Formats: sequence, structure tokens, C-alpha cells
Amino acid sequence: MKPAKEFAEAEFCRYLDKTHRRAPPQELFDLLAAFARSVNFPWIAYRPLAPNQMAFDPPHNDLETMLNYPNEWQKRYFDMGYYKFDPITKKIRGRFGAIQWKDVYDDTDTTEEERRIFDDAATFGLMAGVTIPLHGPNGKLAMISFAQSSMHNIPKHILTYLELSAFHFRLKTDTHALKDRKDGEYNCLSSREKECVFWVSRGKSSVDIGTILGISENTVDFHVKNVKRKLNCSSRLVAAVKAMKLGIIDI
Repeated sequence: MKPAKEFAEAEFCRYLDKTHRRAPPQELFDLLAAFARSVNFPWIAYRPLAPNQMAFDPPHNDLETMLNYPNEWQKRYFDMGYYKFDPITKKIRGRFGAIQWKDVYDDTDTTEEERRIFDDAATFGLMAGVTIPLHGPNGKLAMISFAQSSMHNIPKHILTYLELSAFHFRLKTDTHALKDRKDGEYNCLSSREKECVFWVSRGKSSVDIGTILGISENTVDFHVKNVKRKLNCSSRLVAAVKAMKLGIIDI
């Protein structure tokens, strides 16, 4: 039975409520899996990829991977070496939206060897699925795949909620990692850098901040540039938002 839009929306809101507080990655993954099950996707997998990595590594080489795929399929996937040429891994680098497995299967660029992965997965109950690319700064990339045991077309509203839930999961796990990093970048912000990014969050220009703090505009820009580097942000506004979210500065 396909979930109604209202039901899917309610389940997604429940997922957001449950993940509002800070939680370790595995707990966040379990909550994501519970949401996915509620919309008929009982199997999910989260996998970070290194820059320029074009294939998965065997699971014992990667402690960040989280998945609940059937154990038999996990063993089959690695025993057969499917991780070396999984077509999904190739597709996600140039994509920013959801990728349905059936579209990859039907793609003329997909080889028969690659299609065999999907055919084999179906024999283990993973009949259809969708993968969400999660792009981050400095070439960071991860992916979340959702799989189901039926070949029904995935409704557009379900695709939307799966994408949103994946993005939310990545945001929450990244925030948790930053908060847990005792010697992380945000703990290295100087008092002056915190002052500058605080006033950036209040919409002040470098000239305004210089006047408030009694320093030159160039000095303000220097401190803001350091904040952007330490928080791994591309703009001063993003750095200010991130600093507020991490509790570095008061909202």
C-alpha cells in the first residue's frame, strides 16, 4: 500500500521532532531507518566517499558506513566484488538530486555487468530503490540509499521526503561531529574572531564591525577569513549561521 501524502508528511514531521535534540550518528541512523520503513523503504545504507573515490571499499575498511541491508546481500555484494563497479557510485558525483535505480538500470551507458548488480539485489528482496547524493564542501561526498521490496513507481512526494530526510540526517551527523571534536576548528576561534563573526550574524559590514571593535576594516576581514577557514565555510554569512548553530556565538 502506498502511503498517502498526509501520512508521509506526518511521519516526516515525527522524524524531525525525534531528531531535534543532539544524538550520536547511530541513533540518528536508526531514526532515519524508522522513518524510511514508515514509507515502505525497509532498507537503507549511508556511505561516505573520499574525494575522487570511484568504488566502495570492503566494509571492514570503513567505520563510517551504516546500513541495515540483509546480511546475505551484504556478503554477496562484497564476495562478488560488486563494490568495484557499482554504477550508482559513478552516477552520484555529477548529480545533486535523487537517483532512482530503475533509471540507472535503463541508462544506455550502464553495462550488462553493472545491471547484474540490480538483478542480483532483487533476488535478495531489494527490488527497487533510490540514492540521494550528499555533497559537502571541499569535495566531501556521501550517499544514502533507500530500498524496497516492490517494483511500484515511487510517488513524487515520497521521493521529496526521502531527499529531505537524507539531507537532515547529514546535517545532524555533521553537527554532532563538530560538537564532539574537542580540538576541532570551532574551539580554535580566538575571542576576536568570535566577536567579528557575532557582528556578521547581526548583519554588520566589515566597516561597521571595525568601528564597533576599534580595529581596521582589513583586520576585520582577516579575522572573518580565518573563521571561514576554521569552520570550512565558503562565505561569511554561512560561517555566521554555522557559528550560531554550533553555539559558538549567541543567537
